[in-house]
Amino acid sequence: MKIWDKGIAVDKKIEQFTVGQDRELDMYLAQFDVRASQAQATMLAQAGLISAAENEQLQQGLGELAAQIADGSFTIEAEFEDVHSKIEYYLTEKFGDAGKKIHTARSRNDQVLTAIQLFLKDYTERVAAKTMQLAEVLLQKAEAHQTDLMPGYTHFQAAMPSSFGLWFSAYAEHLLLDLALFEAAHTVADQNPLGSGAGFGSSFPIDRQLTTRQMGFGSVAVSSVGAQMLRGKTEKTVAFAVAGMAATLAKMAYDLVLYNGQDMAFVELPKEFTTGSSIMPHKKNPDVFELIRARCNSLQALPNTITLTISNLPSGYHRDFQILKELLFEPLTQFLDILDIVLFALPQLKIKPDLLNKEKYDATFTVENINQLIQSGTPFRTAYKQVGLAVEDGSYVPHKEFQTTHLGSIHNLGLAEIQAKMARLKASSGLF
Repeated sequence: MKIWDKGIAVDKKIEQFTVGQDRELDMYLAQFDVRASQAQATMLAQAGLISAAENEQLQQGLGELAAQIADGSFTIEAEFEDVHSKIEYYLTEKFGDAGKKIHTARSRNDQVLTAIQLFLKDYTERVAAKTMQLAEVLLQKAEAHQTDLMPGYTHFQAAMPSSFGLWFSAYAEHLLLDLALFEAAHTVADQNPLGSGAGFGSSFPIDRQLTTRQMGFGSVAVSSVGAQMLRGKTEKTVAFAVAGMAATLAKMAYDLVLYNGQDMAFVELPKEFTTGSSIMPHKKNPDVFELIRARCNSLQALPNTITLTISNLPSGYHRDFQILKELLFEPLTQFLDILDIVLFALPQLKIKPDLLNKEKYDATFTVENINQLIQSGTPFRTAYKQVGLAVEDGSYVPHKEFQTTHLGSIHNLGLAEIQAKMARLKASSGLF
């Protein structure tokens, strides 16, 4: 069944090509199309376009479909073009004319767009919830290890003393920055396009404010032409948000791959989290973080891929937009899986103690030697040269105690400020 069918046969090869992967990918949209259809039926009844009895029938049928989707028994068989035609067929078979009336005052354009808007709005909220959990885990690790020192690196060279508390809290703070992109994506997705029809509205007395409230959208996409222009814009905005956070997680994964290696040996993964070599029995490879790194690097290409697919399109609907589901839906699921595995793995990470007691990191304390000279009255430039010459002639002795004593209180202040940022974000953002 096709909801646009007029009894004219379509060539089978053309049909197969144009339908593509829609049946599989539309399973992502099924619950949201049901929710939008429930709002549509309620609005049609209020507008006098269907009877109260017909609305009751439609709500019953849509409730049955929602239950099937929730328990996994809902399917889109080969005779249906997409989820939208399957749902309308179910309602028509069960209730006759009431099912045939559900599409009054809407087009497949605004029907599909509404389901996608709801799906992507829900997706941004799910990512935000998992991200906040991850930030909290990172801050807990930061607090537990705020005085466990590690060498900080620039240019792949040991530079200055740092701490695992500082490292963990840095990623927590950046995840909060990444959520700003998701908040922008959520704002774009939180627009109700239902009632915009094919892009030119409807002459029926529809109530778009009612459907907006029914579906939980924050606002109406007012212009019917502008509403259709959300197709592509919302997907691309979500893709930019995913790419931004993927970059943060890729960097963190790369750090942990380095830190887990024998040369640095800063951290250790449980044996159950590593894989071995088929020929070298000593190997314990951090494959989980290598795969996170690779997948997150791949996800950073999403915005560009979407841009290249739709960048030369004018306003209005074009079938090109169908490809966006193929490009976006599976990677979005993959990104949720990445967040889940990071949430699972990070709490198990073991920190190696006393790293800066190793002689090879003595030079990382040169700045503290300079600072101590400054406190005794030596000008900075003189102190800098004095310590530098000591390093060169071998007379340098690191002042480790000074740095160790003062590091904890510095990092405590940082943790409190990041926790305050989290609280403000939770209180003010529409994501939560």
